[in-house]
Amino acid sequence: MRSAVVVVVPEAAPIVDELRLRHTHDAPLGMPAHVTVLFPFVPTARLDEAEEALGPLLREHPAFDATFAQTARFPGVLYLAPDPAERFSTLTHAVAAAWPEHPPYEGAHDTVIPHLTVGESDDDAVLDALAAEVEPQLPVRARVDAVSLFAEDVDGRWHAHRGVPLGRSGQGVA
Repeated sequence: MRSAVVVVVPEAAPIVDELRLRHTHDAPLGMPAHVTVLFPFVPTARLDEAEEALGPLLREHPAFDATFAQTARFPGVLYLAPDPAERFSTLTHAVAAAWPEHPPYEGAHDTVIPHLTVGESDDDAVLDALAAEVEPQLPVRARVDAVSLFAEDVDGRWHAHRGVPLGRSGQGVA
C-alpha cells in the first residue's frame, strides 16, 4: 500500500470539494484538496519510520502563505496554480532528495509543477465548465505550515495519517 506527502488546502474546500468528488479519481477515495509534495512516498508499513526523518527535514523549511488566484491546465487536468509555486517545489525537491528511491510520480515527469487538481477529463468542454465555475471564486489564500502524510488502505482509500509541521518563521506573500 502506498503513501503520499501532501499539503492539504482546506481553504479551497468550499470551492473545489464538490467538483473534485465528481471529476477526480482521488477525491472519492478520501483525498482532500491538496498540493502533492511527494507521491508515491514510502510503503505504509514504513510510514512511522519515515515520519521520524521527515520532521527534522521539514522544520528546515519555513511556513509560508500561498495564493491560488488562477486556473491552469495539463492535458486532461484543470488545476489551481499556487503562488509561490517555488515554495512547493522546494519541499518536493527536499523530500525527494531524502528518499531518492521514491521519485515524484515515479519519475514520469521531467519537471514537477505544483498544482491543486480541480478536475480530470479528456473533454475540454468539461474542463472549460469547471474553470468557469471556479474562477469567479478565486483567489484562495492559504497558510502552509505543515504537510500531511496520507496512507492508502487495502481498498484503495486514502486516510490522513499525521501532519508534520514546517518551520515556524516564514514570510507571507499572499
